Amino acid sequence: MTSPLDRLAERVREMQDALEAEIEDKRREFRYRVERGRVVFEAEVRARHRAAREKLSSFLARTRPLVVLTAPVIYALIVPFALLDLFVVLYQAICFPVYGIPKVPRRDYVVIDRQSLAYLNGLQKLNCIYCGYANGVIAWVREVAARTEAYWCPIKHARRLAEPHRHYPHFVDFGDERAFQRRVEEQRAALREKE
Repeated sequence: MTSPLDRLAERVREMQDALEAEIEDKRREFRYRVERGRVVFEAEVRARHRAAREKLSSFLARTRPLVVLTAPVIYALIVPFALLDLFVVLYQAICFPVYGIPKVPRRDYVVIDRQSLAYLNGLQKLNCIYCGYANGVIAWVREVAARTEAYWCPIKHARRLAEPHRHYPHFVDFGDERAFQRRVEEQRAALREKE
């Protein structure tokens, strides 16, 4: 018999499928497709995008000076993001095979494709590349950490989490020592099989 949490998790998966279907509808509406990882727009759409691109000079002219001054602070984070990226690649390569946990494909999370939008100027494209990388690394690291937690400590917290990861609903309830002792190996096996 499925638990209420399993039913809710299934509803979340169904909603994710519906979201993906909506995104596919938008691909048709905005007349692009993805071929071998590259975005391809129809020629007329590309021309319309190029015509809509704002020149870098006007973009910078309307940007507040304090916004420009914060750019180095934002871009300085590339160093810790790149180091985090490197260390998690190593962590996953070393530890996950030992635990029997399937590796999290980095390419599913770090998606850099907005630079193919011809209506963005060079600086906007650079910003989009940076954001795609930074947010992708964070999302990828979160899934690596979530699988690690599901393997080592699949126990719910006593306090509410703002945004629990996708493995969390299957964790043992906080304070249920019997279920933890009984289900920890079961949780690990499910993690190995699920992916």
